[in-house]
Amino acid sequence: MNEMRRFESKVALVTGGNAGIGKATALAFAREGAKVVITARREPEGVAAVKEIEAAGGVASFVRADVAVEADVVRAIEHTISKYGRLDVVFNNAGIEGKNGPIDTLTSADFDETFAVNVRGAWLVMKYALPHLAKTKGSIVNNSSVAADMGLAGTTIYAPSKGAISTLTRTAAIEFIKSGVRVNQVSPGPIETDMGARFFGSVENMRGFAKSAVPSGVPGSSADIAAAVLYLASPEAGFVVGQSLSVDGGLIAQ
Repeated sequence: MNEMRRFESKVALVTGGNAGIGKATALAFAREGAKVVITARREPEGVAAVKEIEAAGGVASFVRADVAVEADVVRAIEHTISKYGRLDVVFNNAGIEGKNGPIDTLTSADFDETFAVNVRGAWLVMKYALPHLAKTKGSIVNNSSVAADMGLAGTTIYAPSKGAISTLTRTAAIEFIKSGVRVNQVSPGPIETDMGARFFGSVENMRGFAKSAVPSGVPGSSADIAAAVLYLASPEAGFVVGQSLSVDGGLIAQ
């Protein structure tokens, strides 16, 4: 059991909190005392994540929401406030890898789908969370990717969507700090999750990429990202505003 309780009496909203990085971060927030609201499109996994938190002695609830749908975002925020009375932290994690490949194999519909979730979704959550976070002097952590900082062939939709998150983080950070709300982002490298495996084609492909391209030689874990998110959201990072924390085994330091 983690003895640190940096988020005692706080309320954290984790979008896409039903699997992978989102689930690991939701569990981490709960371990440190936060009441956690998980949103996701897939309800069975979301309910299972809540039960896992509750089994460990934590407090959590689930709201089915597609962050690309404005009404769903509004409902998720309203649920959080009505159930727990406040909002202190948002982890804008919901995202999809979308379609990847040579640009001439991709469609405008592929583009629209990825940007709707990865960019529009994050923007909507920030818009509707801000009034509540201003009351608590809270924090937002967005989930970007080192893909935003590299030239990776075959990612002409996904990488720009994460580049948009990086720009959104910086611009919102300057705008939101006037309300006492800090905005930062985490930028994962290759992380062993189901989404990561889909992105690379398989876990084996990801491990092969990490062995050849990542200085640490291995992919990271969801727990690595969760730890970074909790730091950025915590009082320890109180003077950290508009920053990107790359958790990538040294990939973009090269």
